[in-house]
Amino acid sequence: MTTAGDIMHRGAQWIPAHETLDRAAQLMRQLNVGALPISDRNERLCGILTDRDIVVGCVALGRDPSKVTAGDLAKGTPRWIDANADISEVLQEMKGHQIRRLPVIENKRLVGMISEADLARNLPEDQIADWAESVYAKTATH
Repeated sequence: MTTAGDIMHRGAQWIPAHETLDRAAQLMRQLNVGALPISDRNERLCGILTDRDIVVGCVALGRDPSKVTAGDLAKGTPRWIDANADISEVLQEMKGHQIRRLPVIENKRLVGMISEADLARNLPEDQIADWAESVYAKTATH
């Protein structure tokens, strides 16, 4: 059985909800990632911040990224997966919620992230195609 922990990339880091978006962008550059899980003061997942969120939800609106926090852009119910979850559960979670990145949690702590690239490296082409069709077909109409 292949698990979330088997395919995730380790080294994911939180951005605290109180951190500003300019700091989030710097951390994304430093880690070479396009998304960061947002944590509350108890290091619990409260959202995910993407580079697109920063552009669309802040910069394009004329807001100052040094004054807007990651928590300001956190919305909806954050999705995550347990490190021991089977890959079929990973796909179900990502397809069912139309998401492209999924934090991996173990013992209530962030241990990694699963991205499109992780799926592409670890799944057969037919599963990747099915996932992409589910995620992109529905979001393309928005």
